[in-house]
Amino acid sequence: MAEIRVNGVSLHYEARGEGPGVVLVHGSWTDGDTWAHVMPGLAEFTAVVAYDRRGHSRSEDLLTQGSVHEDAADLAGLIQGLGLAPAFVCGDSYGALVTLRLATACPDLLRGIAVHEPPGTGILLAEPDLRPIGRAFAERVAAVRELLEQAESAAAAELYVDTIVFGPGAWSQLPAPVRHTYIRNAPTFLDELRDPDAFDLDLTGLARYGDPALLTQSDDSAPLFGEVLDLIDLTLPKAERHLYEGAGHAPHLSQPEEWVRVVLPRALV
Repeated sequence: MAEIRVNGVSLHYEARGEGPGVVLVHGSWTDGDTWAHVMPGLAEFTAVVAYDRRGHSRSEDLLTQGSVHEDAADLAGLIQGLGLAPAFVCGDSYGALVTLRLATACPDLLRGIAVHEPPGTGILLAEPDLRPIGRAFAERVAAVRELLEQAESAAAAELYVDTIVFGPGAWSQLPAPVRHTYIRNAPTFLDELRDPDAFDLDLTGLARYGDPALLTQSDDSAPLFGEVLDLIDLTLPKAERHLYEGAGHAPHLSQPEEWVRVVLPRALV
């Protein structure tokens, strides 16, 4: 466990192993501990780093409105500060959006990326045929936002888990420490919702990213994620797809051995 100061903020991180650099970027509500089950497998062959994004858990909270651009700049500073460039970066959910932002802004820091189910509703809303899918997702998120605006963090976290990412009854099945992390980090999701760029992507800029990109989804996740990945797939010159079976929105948690088997060969190239 360690801290590094980058881009005006102190970030908590954990580093393991030696070899080519790999960085893991967690999604909304969670923190770097979400990668605990896959880090040992990666650390056998790589120098792998998981960190808490700004405002999450053990990293510094500046108590100001953040942006996905700051998250991407933090990730860039982490890679540079720890001497990991060019790194292979894996992003889950909102962490996938941060990863894709970095691929657009600082491609020289990367040698490849793996992104799982980015919630890029902005690019769906820009497509007339896909707009209803984006709007339906936005409506579910709006109910969570209403609770967050009322400082009902626990209720918002439960609604988010049960209606958006994992399915009915999933909240009660999460371990108590994980539920605590969701509740602790609830305000960060409201911060993301207030950022007008958070769930959008610059597809024109992303098209210039020329290194390998692994795009993954699960066959039991919301159709929205597949539609987002289809648009990204059409954009990236070196995109590769993988479909997890029955792994849900977090295969690094539900199927960690399979996740390592899929990701590690790409991370070593």
